[in-house]
Amino acid sequence: MRLSRENLGRLSRDVARYGYDRDAQAVGIVHFGIGAFHRAHQAWYTDAAMNGGDRDWAITGVSLRSGSVAEQMNPQDGLYTVTERSGGVARTRVIGAVREVLVAPQSPAALAAALSAPRTRIVTFTVTEKGYCRAPDGSLDLALADGGSFYPLLATALRQRRDAGTGGLTLLSCDNLAANGRQLAGLMQQYLTARAPDLLDWFAAECSCPSSMVDRIVPASTNEDRAGLAERIGLEDRAAVFTEPFSQWVIEDSFVAGRPGWEKVGAQLVADVAPYETAKLRMLNGAHSALAYLGLEHGHDYVHQAVADPDIRPLVERLMREEAAPTIAAAPGQDLDAYASSLLERFANPALNHRLEQIAMDGSQKIPQRWLETLAARGAAGAGCPAILTALAAWLRHVRGDGHKVDDPLAAELAGAWSAHGTSGIADVLFCAGGLMGGPWTARESDRAFLAKALPRPA
Repeated sequence: MRLSRENLGRLSRDVARYGYDRDAQAVGIVHFGIGAFHRAHQAWYTDAAMNGGDRDWAITGVSLRSGSVAEQMNPQDGLYTVTERSGGVARTRVIGAVREVLVAPQSPAALAAALSAPRTRIVTFTVTEKGYCRAPDGSLDLALADGGSFYPLLATALRQRRDAGTGGLTLLSCDNLAANGRQLAGLMQQYLTARAPDLLDWFAAECSCPSSMVDRIVPASTNEDRAGLAERIGLEDRAAVFTEPFSQWVIEDSFVAGRPGWEKVGAQLVADVAPYETAKLRMLNGAHSALAYLGLEHGHDYVHQAVADPDIRPLVERLMREEAAPTIAAAPGQDLDAYASSLLERFANPALNHRLEQIAMDGSQKIPQRWLETLAARGAAGAGCPAILTALAAWLRHVRGDGHKVDDPLAAELAGAWSAHGTSGIADVLFCAGGLMGGPWTARESDRAFLAKALPRPA
C-alpha cells in the first residue's frame, strides 16, 4: 500500500509528520528541478516553517523534462518521506509542503497559471549547473536556453504578471554556482534582452535574485532503500529521500514579496552569502569531485570508501585545508579548519552510500567553481595546488572515456580534444585563454608540466 493522504493513519507510529492543515495552505512557491535534493532541503525547511505557523507557502514542483518525479509524487498527493541516517540510526518524517508536480512539456497551461498566480511570490531552482544554459565563458547560450529551459517559461510569466499588475517574483537559485543569485539575474537579463526587451526595466525594478548556499548530502535513493523503508514504516514511498542529519542553508535576505520564516527553523538569513558559498564550493564540493574521480580510479563506489583510502584522504585534506581555505575571506566566526574536519566526518558516514558516479556527472560544469577558481587565486598569490592538479588529472583521464560512458554535456568536445591533442597537449587546449575550459584559470607552464606528467594512467 502506497503513502498518500488517505493512508497516513497506517504509518508506523515512530514516523514524524506535519501538523498543519495542508488544504488550507495556498501555493506560494514554484520550484524548478524537484529532485531528491530539493525534497531533502528547501521543501524540508518550508515544511518545518509551515509546521511552525507560517501560512500559504506550499510548493508546486516543476520537472522540465522527465515525468518520473511526477509519477512518484502525484499519486501520493505530493507526500513523501525524508529519512536521516547516521550511525545505524534512521529517523523518518513525512513532508507535506509539496502540493503537486507539473511536467513542463505536458502541463504548459497549469505551469503558466502557477507562475503568474498572485499568491506565487518565490520561484526556486535546483536545476544543476548545466540547467542554467551557460556557454564556456559564462554567458547565456541562447540556443540551449530556448531548448526546454526555464527561461522562456519565466519570461512568459513575467509578462503576464506585469500586464496584470500582479507584482514581481523573487528568483532564488539553490544551485552550486558562485554568486548564484547574481549569475541568475545576469543570465535572465541576457535572455530578456534577446527575447523580451520590453520586460528588462520591469524585471530590474520588480524582481530580485538573492544568492544562497545550500548544503546537505543527498545520495540517489535505491530500490533497496525504498524496500527497507516500506518494511519499517508500513507503506511504500516511491518518492522517499535519504540523507544525513546535517543541513545548512544560508540565504541573502533580499525578497520582493515576503518569504517563509526559514530562519526560525535553522536557515541563516545574511547580508552577504559569499564567504559561506565560496567555502562550500571550494572545500566541500571541491573535495567531493576529487573523491569522485580519484575514488573511481581506485575501484571505489562510494564516498565513504574513497575518503578512507590512505592514498586519497591526504590529498583531499590538503585540497581543503592548504589549497582552498587560504583563498576564502571567512566571515566573522566562520572557522574553516573546523569546517574541513566536519566535512571529513560527514564524508565518512557509511550509512549514506553516496555514489561516486553521481558526483562525477557533469564535471565540465562543476570544476570551474570547485577547482579552477582556487587554482586561479593560488596562482595569483604565487602558490601551487598539487592536490587539485592531481584531481584535475584524474578528471581528464575520466573524460577520455576509456571503457566507460562519460556523462557530461561536453563529452563529445572533450573526447575530440583528447583525440586531437593527446596527453602532451590536452591541458594546453582546455586550460588556455579561449580554450574549452578557459575562464577562471589559465594553466601556467609548471601546471601543464605537472598535468602532462600525471596524465598517463598507472599500470
